[in-house]
Amino acid sequence: MIIKDLEKTDRFFLLAGPCVIEGEKMAMEIAETILKITDELSIPFIFKGSYRKANRSRIDSFTGIGDERALKILRKVRETFGVPTVTDIHETTEAAVAAEYVDVLQIPAFLCRQTDLLVAAAKTGKIVNIKKGQFLAPEAMRFAAQKVIDAGNQQVMLTERGTTFGYSDLIVDFRGIPKMQSFGYPVITDITHSLQQPNQASGVSGGLPEMIETIAKAAVAVGSDGLFVETHPNPSEAKSDGANMLPLNSLAPLLRKLCRIRAAAMSI
Repeated sequence: MIIKDLEKTDRFFLLAGPCVIEGEKMAMEIAETILKITDELSIPFIFKGSYRKANRSRIDSFTGIGDERALKILRKVRETFGVPTVTDIHETTEAAVAAEYVDVLQIPAFLCRQTDLLVAAAKTGKIVNIKKGQFLAPEAMRFAAQKVIDAGNQQVMLTERGTTFGYSDLIVDFRGIPKMQSFGYPVITDITHSLQQPNQASGVSGGLPEMIETIAKAAVAVGSDGLFVETHPNPSEAKSDGANMLPLNSLAPLLRKLCRIRAAAMSI
């Protein structure tokens, strides 16, 4: 898969799936459901699932079902449904390993300045999706992308996921979307992570899922090239980030609204 495949739409493309791979049955059911919706709406779809969660507040937080097992599930999703897949990597040694199983390597926001990690991801030849650090101005992402380019890989995407606001909240500055688009790369808006409320006293991040539709509508109206949405059949039972995930049965009506908004925005 190449980035041009994602740009063959007058709508937006979608990265969606669970926060973390919890098991094969769950992953396959979510992928199948999303694919039916995106096929109906002609939305290019990339299945998202972290094979391991490295950034946890507490040592007893769920991190995954095992690297190889989770990566094999991601590969099965790709082979079964014919959709590309994306997963996070956290260390340089993970890049080549994960690249054997997925189509897009995602750089977590906290790691977007890690030069060696960006170069290792670039050298796999896969698309590299770099999330903007919660601590960075949009303009600074030009340099993160350039590290991938200079390492010989032209396939870069950038993702807006909110900016730290105080100790326990994030805010989305929608000016950042056109600013990052001006660099010449597709820009994605991470709807659900933008609504996290990190650094809670419990050691478990909170969230504002009731604002998912609001943030998504604004992102589409502004012209975001893609949307990133974590979704789960039962967010309250999810093993990671349940507090800000979209219930799976809410995805179809949301996407239908967003398609109408994008069509209206393009007609102006």
